Amino acid sequence: MPNVIPTLWFDTEGEEAAKFYTSVFPNSSITDIARYPPGSPRPQGTVMTVTFKLDGKEYMALNGGPEFHFTEALSLQILCDTQDEIDHFWTKLAEGGGHGPCGWLKDKFGLSWQVCPPMLDKLLVDPDPKRAERVMSAMLKMGKIDIAELQKAADQA
Repeated sequence: MPNVIPTLWFDTEGEEAAKFYTSVFPNSSITDIARYPPGSPRPQGTVMTVTFKLDGKEYMALNGGPEFHFTEALSLQILCDTQDEIDHFWTKLAEGGGHGPCGWLKDKFGLSWQVCPPMLDKLLVDPDPKRAERVMSAMLKMGKIDIAELQKAADQA
């Protein structure tokens, strides 16, 4: 299968964003920076693209201009096995951005992220509809996801 590389459109902040993201995720690095050549729509020598890896997954930041902005229609989901992981990503990624409901946040560049445990999806489709309903109700009251509270709601008799 061909490699799919998510490309994130920025005005001029692509390198700053890549540096930020690679500081937040383990096993991450910037792998390439390409600059605009002469005759480009942006000033010669300014950063055009930044290729980077977040925990081994490749991404690209494109400094394409002010025409497009991030919306909640696209988000990156981080599946965290532990509450410590959720706390880390929730705190670091929202610096300069903001928190939303149900594990959603926006970083300082406007990109939306979902920080949640993989067990959440399993609990929301539990064969016991009352159990799934209790988990949904608990999640809808949360900003940052709390694994213990989700499990408590699921196990409630």
